[in-house]
Amino acid sequence: MFQSRFRTLAGIVMLATTATSLIAEEKVLNLYSARHYQTDEALYSNFTKQTGIKINRIEGKEEELLERIRNEGANSPADVLLTVDAARLAKAHELGLFAPVKSALLETRIPANLRTDDWFSFSTRARVIIFNKAALKAEDVQSYDDLANPKLKGKVCTRSGSHPYNLSLMASIIAHQGEAKAESWAKGVVANFARAPKGGDTDQIKAVAAGECAVTISNTYYVARILRSDKPEDRKIADAVGIVWPNQNTTGAHINVSGGGVLKNAPHKEAAVKFLEYLASDDAQRYFADGNNEWPVVASVKVDNPALKRMGAFKADPLPVGNLAMYVVKAQVIFDKAGYR
Repeated sequence: MFQSRFRTLAGIVMLATTATSLIAEEKVLNLYSARHYQTDEALYSNFTKQTGIKINRIEGKEEELLERIRNEGANSPADVLLTVDAARLAKAHELGLFAPVKSALLETRIPANLRTDDWFSFSTRARVIIFNKAALKAEDVQSYDDLANPKLKGKVCTRSGSHPYNLSLMASIIAHQGEAKAESWAKGVVANFARAPKGGDTDQIKAVAAGECAVTISNTYYVARILRSDKPEDRKIADAVGIVWPNQNTTGAHINVSGGGVLKNAPHKEAAVKFLEYLASDDAQRYFADGNNEWPVVASVKVDNPALKRMGAFKADPLPVGNLAMYVVKAQVIFDKAGYR
């Protein structure tokens, strides 16, 4: 009798524990995010509205979040990591932080070149050429290679060669042209510097508009912010510069991504997969495009963003984003050797 009652009590406790676990699984998601965009608030609140799953969010710089997840180890509360730049996502993979995800929905909606086995791209941004219309013509800068042309001596400005955006661009050049040509390109760009690299992409665009230099490269969402701005100073910048989609006759414009994955020790894996699948939904894809000036990865999603429309259609580099990480270390070595710092 006692044993029977004990087994019954144990069964009740087990059922209660299981029920509690299921509730936790369905209702909570712990998100570590390196995306610092106010427009993402609507993205997250819409997920909660649709699913009832509350998002607990911790924001930080990419390297800080990776180190935090490593240090937390098996006790980490993090379910999903979101960050920008394929090299950073690949770094999380190399550290063994992500868990493989099998999702027919993600595999159907996200193109193969924009996903791996354990992380997925949810938006893209391209690296375009910005030139001063009073100093250059669009035909002078039709490719990334043109930035190394001696005709542009003293006319190029960029952000640091150690920044992930430029490292990923260099990684794509290595992948397409090999190390020798990539090194020659880096040396040519350095020889054309109008000033030492400094500041972010917006600073480069402003420098081009002011005539401090004649040409630069920038991620498209920085350009779109200026194009959408009502500030008189931003309108002057937009009028002063031209935009070129590089490499349209060859490899296509280099693209980078914002993406994420489910973490290996995620306590709410089912909710985590639901969140990734939500990020590939039409609603979420429109948030990326219309809210933060990024392109959706789902081809069928229609964009209603005047700045993106103004920049026009373009041919994107189909290089698998997962491959960029293969050359990032070499990219830094080449930049350092060329004096691109």
